[in-house]
Formats: sequence, structure tokens, C-alpha cells
Amino acid sequence: QLQLVESGGGLVQPGGSLRLSCAASGFTLQYYDIAWFRQAPGKEREGVSCIRTTGSTHYADSVKGRFTISRDNAKNMAYLQLNSLKPEDTAVYYCAATRAGAYSCPGYVGFGSWGQGTQVTVSS
Repeated sequence: QLQLVESGGGLVQPGGSLRLSCAASGFTLQYYDIAWFRQAPGKEREGVSCIRTTGSTHYADSVKGRFTISRDNAKNMAYLQLNSLKPEDTAVYYCAATRAGAYSCPGYVGFGSWGQGTQVTVSS
């Protein structure tokens, strides 16, 4: 059974940092494209960042230069480093995975496996 579990969210002051982790089980993550999405209250879910099996990455304009996505295939893990956080980054963050495909990254489509989400709150 494919499973993704996020961790690392929390409450942080503006300008602070967090590192989100995504642990995969039941499948070998190295064959999958990975993406991080977020959903803020009252807003649609949006793709934040993705990383392909090749290691190539994409970032939404709103987080470019502040967030860094990475993967550790040996540990079956993915990460999202969040720096210089802003109140508008407050959202539930989800990791998702899909078999490597042409449109998944940076298209942010076709992701069939999702975690339960982790809350990130940026507030003073």
C-alpha cells in the first residue's frame, strides 16, 4: 500500500524557517516524481514545488528563492526547506507522488498518492 506521511510543520515567526519531511512507504520513491502542494483556508490547492526522478526541480514564483525541494532516494524521503517564511505561506502542506511522467513536473498534474498534510502557520 502506497503511503506518504508528512512531518515538520508548526508555528513560526515571519522570517523563520521550517523543514518539511515526506516519508514514503510501500513503494520505491526513486521512480516517482514528487511535489509539494499547499492549501490555505478559503483558497484552492496550489503546487509549490516539484522534483523529478532526474533531480530537476521547479518552484512556484511565490516561493522561488525561499523554498528548496530535495529527495533522498536511499531513505525513501523527500523534503521541503522553507526559509524566509511569510504570513501568506500559512497553509496545510501536502506531499504527493506519481510515476515519472511528462506533465507531472512542473505541470502539477497526475499525482495520485497523497499524504495527510502538515500545518504550517507563520505568525508573530
